[in-house]
Amino acid sequence: MDTTDPFKPNYPAPTAMRPLLGLTVLVIEDSRFACEALRLLCLRSGARIRRADTLRAARRHLQVYRPSVAIIDVGLPDGNGTDLIRELCTINHRPDVILGTSGDFDSEALVLDAGADGYLGKPVVSLGVFQDTILSHLPMDRRPVGPRAVSEDVVTPDPIAYRDDMAHVADVLESGTDLRTLDYVAQFLSGVARSAQDGELEHATAALAAKRARGDAATSEVATVAGLVQMRLSEKIAI
Repeated sequence: MDTTDPFKPNYPAPTAMRPLLGLTVLVIEDSRFACEALRLLCLRSGARIRRADTLRAARRHLQVYRPSVAIIDVGLPDGNGTDLIRELCTINHRPDVILGTSGDFDSEALVLDAGADGYLGKPVVSLGVFQDTILSHLPMDRRPVGPRAVSEDVVTPDPIAYRDDMAHVADVLESGTDLRTLDYVAQFLSGVARSAQDGELEHATAALAAKRARGDAATSEVATVAGLVQMRLSEKIAI
């Protein structure tokens, strides 16, 4: 892997309005809705974004590119994001900032123990929180000079991205309902539903997660979640 960065001396200087100018953010996230929010946040902040939706895709990316910032979701289809956080913390040229993200409130301690610099709890929609979390861990020479007003703006992802997430869950459930699949669906939907402020789906997902945590059968909870997902897919979206 080529760890040199010949363009570093020519990075554009960050400004008060675009404090992340010159940074490349690698987002490892399987939710299209969450990733769309992060894309909008990067766009408003001046950062470039690259995306990987699995650990495998992220590792392929990291063999070629060195991002300035890595934002890693904990629950991914092919493993736990904390494993990748540990890997990135051991390489010679780690990203300047490594952040974990999750819709599960218990995940913050896990990502920090794995070596992450910080944590972004879902939903990640606040421009000020997003910018400040990254800037607080950047080297001083990559931060904007002078005073900077903290933005109170929030971003609103395209609802089509939410529909894409529902289609993804429907496909996953069609492939089987083994225990590993149910755990993944519960974790995935908890963050997505909370980000979209879909209280009904969030409540149903919490019930499924609670049954799984106790080791109980969750046939009715799976049916409820699957039905709600199909209802979201059947709803028309104005384009």
